[in-house]
Amino acid sequence: MSDAKKVYVIGHRNPDTDSICSAIAYAELKRTEGVNAVAARAGQINEESKYALEYFGVDLPVLVADLYPRVKDIMLDCGTTVKTTDSLRYLGQVMHKKNVRSVPVVDEKYGLKGIVTVSDMAKRYFEELNMENLEAASVTIADVASAIDAEVLAGEANDTLLSGTVSIAAGKPETVAAHAGAGDVVIAGDRVSQSMKICLQNGPACLILTHGSKLEDDMLPIVKEKKIVVLSTKFDTFTTARLINQAVPVGHIMNDKVMSFTKDEMLSNIKGDIEETNYRNYPVLEGGKLIGLISRDNLMIPDPEKVILVDHNERTQAVEGIENAKIVEIIDHHRLGGLKTGDPIYIREDPVGCTSTIITEMYLQRGYEIPKKIAGVLMSAIISDTVLFKSPTCTERDKAAVKKLAEIAGVDYEKYGMDMLKAGSGLGSMTPAEVAKNDNKEFQIGDYRMLVSQISVMDPQEVLDIKADILDAMRGLCESNGYDMSLLMVTDILKESTELFYVGSPKTLIGEAFKKDASGDSVYLPGVMSRKKQIIPPLTDAVQRIQK
Repeated sequence: MSDAKKVYVIGHRNPDTDSICSAIAYAELKRTEGVNAVAARAGQINEESKYALEYFGVDLPVLVADLYPRVKDIMLDCGTTVKTTDSLRYLGQVMHKKNVRSVPVVDEKYGLKGIVTVSDMAKRYFEELNMENLEAASVTIADVASAIDAEVLAGEANDTLLSGTVSIAAGKPETVAAHAGAGDVVIAGDRVSQSMKICLQNGPACLILTHGSKLEDDMLPIVKEKKIVVLSTKFDTFTTARLINQAVPVGHIMNDKVMSFTKDEMLSNIKGDIEETNYRNYPVLEGGKLIGLISRDNLMIPDPEKVILVDHNERTQAVEGIENAKIVEIIDHHRLGGLKTGDPIYIREDPVGCTSTIITEMYLQRGYEIPKKIAGVLMSAIISDTVLFKSPTCTERDKAAVKKLAEIAGVDYEKYGMDMLKAGSGLGSMTPAEVAKNDNKEFQIGDYRMLVSQISVMDPQEVLDIKADILDAMRGLCESNGYDMSLLMVTDILKESTELFYVGSPKTLIGEAFKKDASGDSVYLPGVMSRKKQIIPPLTDAVQRIQK
């Protein structure tokens, strides 16, 4: 199951207790069936939900802010890297073995230093077929010895930087003397002793014998006197000269001005940058450290995320980017809201007071034992959505589910339920703007785009005291999001009633729906507690009447 692609079980934006608890419980059920299901949420949880999860010791679902494809969705492993001090020969071997055309250059802690490509290597060979300045290339004797697979015959192949040039001791002794100077690297091949002695007298830093040649005994004293490092390689003179050119460290030719991205950047935001550049691979960084690569050859939309929607089925209420996801199931208790899918999917819609009631029944119908913690969160959701059975949406099935779940969880559901509702009923530190959009859902009712929020309280006066500020915030929501109207249900749990705040137009819609004088900015609705059953249906009917 761990290797299977994740399936996110997620509720609506601005999640309420049912949205959170249904995601947790249904993800657990799906895992029982072998699905790699992950409980998710599309926003921050409220105080009521927090109380329930803490009471039963259940972890918060993971936050999924959106489902837009991101860099991390196409990121490749970055196992092939080199360091700035690695030689070009080593780089070439790595590229050949791994069949790659570009390699990131990192430090000891995987901090990105640059990137080097096949083109960089080719450019090096075209521009510097003769290595004229070893010092500028920061080449050491150890680098040279490694590049030519040398055996050390005298001295030490250490990290001393070379400062001369590379020459070949070919031709007459006087020619050799003119070109092989102090500090140079001299490739002697199998030269006659006279030419060899002239080279040594000039004091080169390093003498290289090719074809596996050995140093003659009469040359040892001068080698020691001049502190010359003598190397022997199996390669011929031509090959040796070419290999020395590969002793240059990667840091000398790499590109240190690299376009990189972070794993959470959206693919739609980086495509333009990639199209304007000619790089094959782009590093992915986190905290300045290399964590992966993306390839321009693989810059395609990845397989969509799989999601199961709970407690909603309308696109306007779903997590951002739902159009990029593959919906595989819907478990809900609301009206059908017009979501479209590419394939037939499993949908369970039941006219009960809470999605968690449906999930409870699914556990029992499929013969699965409900874990104690899961029973606790399912019970909490039903109590929340039915306001401890006071909501008109409550059914006998909701009540039966709560009683069954309370037995499993080992709690007095009436006492626990009142404590939970109290925990979520106060304003606390909420600002007027937060109250205005608390537990909000977006609806398209006729030609009107509407936002309907709800806050349940024990004492509605604390909301009424800041009514003017809340209405201002509601107007701001309409202006910034293009809503025709914004509504807020201030629901009194104890009196089982709602004060409905509203801004926007047409106000006649409110009057027509609830048969009230809607010339002000709020109406009192006794007995109204349910958005789903007592607010949206009357508004829907009213729209049909006023638009005729």
